Amino acid sequence: MSGMPIHGGALTALVVLLLAGCNVPPQSSAGEDRSERVVIEKARAEGAERITAEIHFAAGELQVSGGAAELMEADFTYNAPALKPQVRFEESGFRRRLTISHGNPPPALGNVRNQWEIRLGGGVPLDLLIRCGAGESRLDFREVPLRNLEMNLGVGEVKADLRLKLDHDVVAKINGGIGRAEVLVPAEGVEATAQGGIGNIQVIGLEKGDGRWHSAKTGKTAARLKLEVKGGIGEIVIRAE
Repeated sequence: MSGMPIHGGALTALVVLLLAGCNVPPQSSAGEDRSERVVIEKARAEGAERITAEIHFAAGELQVSGGAAELMEADFTYNAPALKPQVRFEESGFRRRLTISHGNPPPALGNVRNQWEIRLGGGVPLDLLIRCGAGESRLDFREVPLRNLEMNLGVGEVKADLRLKLDHDVVAKINGGIGRAEVLVPAEGVEATAQGGIGNIQVIGLEKGDGRWHSAKTGKTAARLKLEVKGGIGEIVIRAE
């Protein structure tokens, strides 16, 4: 599936407009690197039937993975006060809500350094929302206890690994941004739709029928990864491995 090509000048203009819409200040105030580690203990998820997590990332390098011993283990490195992360964990009855965001609008790109390394665990089914900003994002969901996932891509490069061991249905929605995104999915148990956007969507390793893509193999269980991709400006590659 392909759309209209975007030339360099037009793409640059679109990036500038997007950043302007995010109220990014015109100058940065970068200084020395600061590092913070934040841990939310697994015990705080006890009794929860549902956990919602939101990651709102502005610019820099974002890494998200699973396998944490606790509910969340995160390391943040930044060199501008406005990039200090804000982590909130709310408990209400059988629900928990985790939010990671910037407290203030980030400074403009340049000599600013901003790195988030977030590891998730705890074993409780997770509804996860990620808003990627400008920069590079590496998202490895293979050991994240996902139930639902929504990703809004930003400006730059994103690689997302959704090669999950499916023992229950997982719904994943990906909304395109500006740049390139590669999404890895398992060879079995995938149902996918991909549409829209100004750019290109490639689907590799899945079969197409009735307006959607699906795995050639049915899989060992009835569980499915239900993937919905909406294109943006740039390229999205869905690859089954």
